[in-house]
Amino acid sequence: MNKHIMFRPLADGKGPSLLSASPVPDLAAAGYTDTEYAASGIADRLVGDGDTPPAEFTTRLVVRRPADAAAFNGCAVVEWLNVSSGSDAAPEYSYLAAELVRAGYAWVGVSAQYVGVEGGTGSVGVAAGEPQSLSAKDPGRYGGLHHPGDAYCYDIFRSIGHAVRGDHSGEAPTPYHPLAGLSVGTVLAVGESQSAMALTTYVNAVAAAGDFDGFLIHSRAAAGLPAGDVGTGIDVGTVFSGEPTRIRTDLDAPVLVVQTETDLLTNFRYHLVRQPDTDRLRVWEIAGTSHADLHQIGDFEEFLGCPDPVNRGQQRFVLRAGLRHLRAWADGGDPPPVADPLRLRGVTTAEPEFEVDDIGNVLGGVRTPCVDAPTHVLSGVVPDPISRICLLFGSTHPVPAHLLAERYGTRDEYEKHYRDAADAAINAGFVLVEDRDELIADANPDMVPE
Repeated sequence: MNKHIMFRPLADGKGPSLLSASPVPDLAAAGYTDTEYAASGIADRLVGDGDTPPAEFTTRLVVRRPADAAAFNGCAVVEWLNVSSGSDAAPEYSYLAAELVRAGYAWVGVSAQYVGVEGGTGSVGVAAGEPQSLSAKDPGRYGGLHHPGDAYCYDIFRSIGHAVRGDHSGEAPTPYHPLAGLSVGTVLAVGESQSAMALTTYVNAVAAAGDFDGFLIHSRAAAGLPAGDVGTGIDVGTVFSGEPTRIRTDLDAPVLVVQTETDLLTNFRYHLVRQPDTDRLRVWEIAGTSHADLHQIGDFEEFLGCPDPVNRGQQRFVLRAGLRHLRAWADGGDPPPVADPLRLRGVTTAEPEFEVDDIGNVLGGVRTPCVDAPTHVLSGVVPDPISRICLLFGSTHPVPAHLLAERYGTRDEYEKHYRDAADAAINAGFVLVEDRDELIADANPDMVPE
């Protein structure tokens, strides 16, 4: 059942609270507004015990949208904010921001889960001090927020998706509607890591309601997020021993699943639920990538305390291309290109391994220049990681100079190989031509001996 959502702007207090370590576009210079809203309504329990009574909620939205309606491309991207740190973060926005802003999307980050509003300890070992709710951190801004527990998180997210949809080109349908003045034709749901696990459950249990036109599920585990309980958050740790779950194949809305090396192996165990593509499902497994990477952590890499440099793969480019393909697909266009899976040996054993090339990078999967014209061994699987966060961020090891000299001969030859690999990725549809300059700037000619 579609329910009425009321919005009000959040403008007092200390300012927006949303974790981000990576650099993102200058929104004001791009003609975007960046505004927080409270969103209030009544949620039902959609997954699990159907006897749970409805509950009131007032959650938080972060909305980044073109100020000028003429610059809007008609598509709203709704991200299920990630709470693995114990606070809300927007990892998918970090990866997609360049494409979102240059192409004129609206982006809505939803505090769908209990921990995002009421606080929690997190699951990746980076939360500091006692858990604090948003209202405790900044009562002047967030004092009216309330989350009734993750038994209701799926309907909270569904309700926001429904409220985002529709014609807002005239007078706002509710006071202060965050997309007032925009005509929204397509609504996409996106989420990374724990949020991808939530979207896995959402797609399989809720998505038939039709409130989203497509789904980008990035870095899911073999199992989906549990149903959740009243008055508390979900223990994401239970996912890693949960029942492996494939994506249902009878959906009207298309689903693009994007996975890293970490997600295939480690305790994410995605290799257990690999499934063939269909006319409504595409799966991309990206070579040389980890669950999180340098793009996501930016200048704060050293604070992770990992013994090796974190993964410097190029998944951000692939994700931007994936979003563009998903939007076209949701609008009735062609599906995204088909990708080979990452190559595994021992797939019938309890501990499969990746097949790797002579340098040490994985074979198969979506290819980018960093693995097809390599100067590093890029891995999403860290042997004996010292912490959960180091497991998630993978590793990067330089290829010895003498091996680079043997492979390329000269820096000019390396750069030619790299440009050819970049153009191959663009021609295959896994990188956008608009990203070519940024992709080329990722090359490492200085590592090749003169």
